[in-house]
Amino acid sequence: MCQNGRFYNSCRKLALIAPTRTTHTGATLMIVSVIKETFPGERRVALVPAIVPSLTKAGIHVVVEAGAGEAAGFPDAAYTEKGAKVTADREELFRADVVVQVRSLGANLEAGRADLEHLREGQAVIGMCDPLGAAQAAQDMAGTGATVFAMELIPRISRAQSMDVLSSMAMVAGYKAVLMAANHLPRMFPMMTTAAGTIKAAKVFVIGAGVAGLQAIASSRRLGGIVRAYDVRPAVKEQIESLGAKFVQMELETTGAEGAGGYAKAMGEEFYQKQRELMARVVAESDICISTAAIPGKPSPLLITADAVRGMQPGSVIVDLAAERGGNCELTRADETVVAHGVTILGPTNLPATVPYHASQMYSKNLATFLLHLTEEGRLKLDLSDEITQGTLLAKGGEVKSPLVRKILGLDSAAASEDSPSA
Repeated sequence: MCQNGRFYNSCRKLALIAPTRTTHTGATLMIVSVIKETFPGERRVALVPAIVPSLTKAGIHVVVEAGAGEAAGFPDAAYTEKGAKVTADREELFRADVVVQVRSLGANLEAGRADLEHLREGQAVIGMCDPLGAAQAAQDMAGTGATVFAMELIPRISRAQSMDVLSSMAMVAGYKAVLMAANHLPRMFPMMTTAAGTIKAAKVFVIGAGVAGLQAIASSRRLGGIVRAYDVRPAVKEQIESLGAKFVQMELETTGAEGAGGYAKAMGEEFYQKQRELMARVVAESDICISTAAIPGKPSPLLITADAVRGMQPGSVIVDLAAERGGNCELTRADETVVAHGVTILGPTNLPATVPYHASQMYSKNLATFLLHLTEEGRLKLDLSDEITQGTLLAKGGEVKSPLVRKILGLDSAAASEDSPSA
């Protein structure tokens, strides 16, 4: 045993060099470290305590940075109770086989750069990287030699649904957007019949019927609002109506409006001009507008003009969930509250972090499922013929591997296919 003196010091040095854990049978456990988030205002954590036993069972030892889960409601003691190790030693954390984060570089452009010097070849990093919006950061991570997986690139196929981080976080954002709107609206949501007269229900207009939009519809209906919704993809009409909302039909040519993975596709300026004109009428009749129209890696389409805002009743509220990439409303300012013509315009960019407990639970489940998908017999085994593995692989062997990101960077596609089917 390492108790004191030189023998203790020798053991300590050895532990610093090789922190790998072993089971009672002598089998080596892969080490996964959970890094405390450094992005301003980020309160989520990559793995929650409840997920630790399932990873341990798969031959994975979890090391958590001290305080990593506190802002989300998960104290250090909760991790140790589930079998994880908690440490404040960042050098030990970055010696892990796999580093997991909510926001890796790309999704944490400033503070995330401090992590680059710790990354190395033979190590994997899994997190959200904003690969289509911050392609240069992907190249910077590739330069460390680490193997990087971007959770935003999980393909939208049935067997990857349990790993779909974008859908999980969009669901949280759609729910919270409605609460924000209700908090700023100077009237109540539901219709009420009182001795003082009848109070009319709030009219809500949801723009974009992806996961965030559908959740906004459902949450608005629960609060008693009268909901209308619009999406450029006609195929979502049935989903909108199934939630009790009315689909707003606009006389627009929408052929080809749906891109890969079911996302909305960028359209021409002539299309958007006509769309804005038609939409202004519905916006003017609404007490609340929740806009969610976003295109991966592209600026958000402008849908609500300043003139449309001027046409709304004073006291109305717009919650623009597309604010991070410019916003759907012309007057939106990211992470600011703007009041124009008596209308309150909110531009939140990280709503999941405002519901960190459940957002972390969902993200953790997505990430752990993905990690276990990459793991075989207690170690990473990358099958690059697999659609999920190949689709999420951002960098490996010192090069950017994602064809989508390579295209943005102006790189040839040859390196993206150099790997053998498995590695």
